[in-house]
Amino acid sequence: MVTREHHRARIRLPVRLRWNTPFGQKIELCQTIDVSRGGLLLSSGETHSAGIPLWVTFPYDNSLPEGQPEVLARVVRCGKLPEPVLASGAGQEASSVKGSSPNRPGEVRRSARALVTTDRPATCSLALRFEGPTRAPANGNGAHHDPERRASSRRLLAIPIRVRPERIPWFEEAMTRDFSLLGMRFCSQREYGVGEHLRIALEEEAYAPWTGAREFVATVVRVSPSPGRAAIDVAVCRAQ
Repeated sequence: MVTREHHRARIRLPVRLRWNTPFGQKIELCQTIDVSRGGLLLSSGETHSAGIPLWVTFPYDNSLPEGQPEVLARVVRCGKLPEPVLASGAGQEASSVKGSSPNRPGEVRRSARALVTTDRPATCSLALRFEGPTRAPANGNGAHHDPERRASSRRLLAIPIRVRPERIPWFEEAMTRDFSLLGMRFCSQREYGVGEHLRIALEEEAYAPWTGAREFVATVVRVSPSPGRAAIDVAVCRAQ
């Protein structure tokens, strides 16, 4: 008996995956095996544990400039690649090379100073489920009884950023979860305290929701565990 919420279609299209590691971001180009409204099944050269968040660009077009939308998804399962897919060589042409020419097939533009997987053939099937929006009454921290207190509404938007404490030159690469006119929320591998001042640089300035200075000053207003992983969600308020 089929228990899936959405119908699957067998389609082979390129996908770009981005994920955070303690040493920076990594990017991989993959191909789908099948797709649905709720997620993707794709061939990958990287193994990921269930529940790990990945940022997905689908379909990915290497000929377009940076700024293609990225959607947060979570790993449902990671298993052995089916024999028919292995025989077709899916994923071989989707390996990527750091800093390569955008005109060569199977290569990815250098983006957000990311670490990029290189020449790794597809060895596993990766099932992803797109993550839906957070319920507005939850105020972003899972407490559904806590009413919304923001002066400006927020919108889901995933873009790469660089974050550093105000007096420390070393930044971390992170991904935003949502934006408003006055603040943002991002997923971090570091620890930050409420009231701490941060400097945030938006990697893709042409597509960023905030314009003006190259590096913004913001104050941490809330820190909460990131669901399903050893990381934190950091909410900041932009300095006026």
